Amino acid sequence: MNLENDIFKRCFVDYRKLKKYGFRKIKKEYMIEKSLKNIFFKAIITINSKGELKGKIIDSENNEEFLLLRIESAKGAFVAEVKKAYIELLYDIKDNCFTKQYFNNSQTNRIAYRVIEKYHNYPEFLWEKTPTSAVFRNADTKKWYLVILSVDRKKLEADKKGLVEIIDIKLDSKKIDELLKEKHFYPAYHMNKKNWITIILDNSLSDEQILELIEQSYGFSEKK
Repeated sequence: MNLENDIFKRCFVDYRKLKKYGFRKIKKEYMIEKSLKNIFFKAIITINSKGELKGKIIDSENNEEFLLLRIESAKGAFVAEVKKAYIELLYDIKDNCFTKQYFNNSQTNRIAYRVIEKYHNYPEFLWEKTPTSAVFRNADTKKWYLVILSVDRKKLEADKKGLVEIIDIKLDSKKIDELLKEKHFYPAYHMNKKNWITIILDNSLSDEQILELIEQSYGFSEKK
């Protein structure tokens, strides 16, 4: 029984908010101990560098773990009360320290949230047949400057396969010619290859490198 996976499914941790909430960084993990509402138990919550959350309930009186939380067949008013208090805490952490995960890939989500933060535009999911594909457009001109798609990698690299998330961004044609001579850049997928270029979001390029190019793309979207 994994309450945490169910509650935090498709959520993305914002590490900047953890300290404010009360989490302490211990080596590569963040940890917090919180007393559960109205009962003599506490929860110990840890979040690792991948954003994975784990938790356990401790009886404050004898310092032993309350294992009945994980047994689906465990019934009774007291078990229900402990479970309810723990779930309320998890949702509070979710509301205060996590954001909705729009995409499947962690780098895609990081990029998306940096774009939202900087330009105050949100992804628009326009295609019913490809629900994880989205566009970002300039709020004033309505022009697209960033497209996010899920594609089979073999459509970009014939010798490889597997579903990947990519971005298309608009750049100066001379800049595109220069980048296509380097690794990790590809002719635009489903966009005009003269004005757009594709990047696979697999951490081959850093977030900062990609965000610098997105800034250039956003510049084109400002022109009416």
